[in-house]
Amino acid sequence: MSKVKGINGFKGFISFEGIEGSGKSTQVKLLADYLRAKGHNVLTTEEPGGTKIGHKIRAVLLDVENRIDPLTELLLYNSSRAQLIREVIYPALTQDTIVIIDRFSDSTIAYQGYARGIDLAVIKTLDEIISSDLKPFLTFLLDMDVEEGLKRNRAIQKKDRFELETIGFHNRVRNGYLQIANEEPNRIKIIPSSGSVEETNRKIVEILETLWL
Repeated sequence: MSKVKGINGFKGFISFEGIEGSGKSTQVKLLADYLRAKGHNVLTTEEPGGTKIGHKIRAVLLDVENRIDPLTELLLYNSSRAQLIREVIYPALTQDTIVIIDRFSDSTIAYQGYARGIDLAVIKTLDEIISSDLKPFLTFLLDMDVEEGLKRNRAIQKKDRFELETIGFHNRVRNGYLQIANEEPNRIKIIPSSGSVEETNRKIVEILETLWL
């Protein structure tokens, strides 16, 4: 794997997206393990977070005690992303390291755009400023029923500010993701994730190997 750029950016930049409880963090780890076993250097990270500053921003964004205005929320996510790109992602990609990230710009469009109702043009303009030409070469959208995803998170006692949102909010997020995928089918691959972890991982690996041939 080299840092050769494809039509959608560095071929070593892969993102995972999806609603709450869709299994992104698990699949990020499994894919990283698979690629390391193949001899690749792999770095995994997440949004918001991934840096000292990013982790502090993450704590603010997810704290159930915080009432955050949608515009403030948008700017905090972009602040975390700006730091992560410059401190972690770009340096890794330019050193031939594969970067797999749990959430990237698509999350902002789905959550703050489609779900919160912030103008998509504003979000995309900010993203151009923050991300420049950086875009995942490949994005796996883990798709499942909203209520099933939230039930999974309740089972592991996960609770943050987004877990407390309405079913309607989470359905808007899911529909937003599907709209984004419909607009960029070459980059975004929809993976049903309501089955077993192993089944989902197998589908991801099959798609990845096909695109890297």
